[in-house]
Amino acid sequence: MAPSYKHHVFICQNQRPEGHPRGCCLAKGADKILEYMKIRIKELGLKNIRINKAGCLDQCEKGPAVVIYPEGTWYTIKTIEDAETLIQSHLIQDQKATELLMK
Repeated sequence: MAPSYKHHVFICQNQRPEGHPRGCCLAKGADKILEYMKIRIKELGLKNIRINKAGCLDQCEKGPAVVIYPEGTWYTIKTIEDAETLIQSHLIQDQKATELLMK
């Protein structure tokens, strides 16, 4: 039986050279957001949720880019506080964190 998750969260970890016109999610702190979310999900004892690194999600200018499947909901998560809001809203309450939705 294939593994399935209620929520599968992908956080861009792409790195571009410094000064690249599109920027990159890693330079915007995506690594800290990934680390926080992995630790926090474990602390909260949330099962059936997977947090994964992603390569370039091609939303560099809007990043740090996060996409959650199976819904296919895209977010811009800029701070640890944003990450906590995403966890509480989308992952726990099953409600989109509308203020964080990628525009």
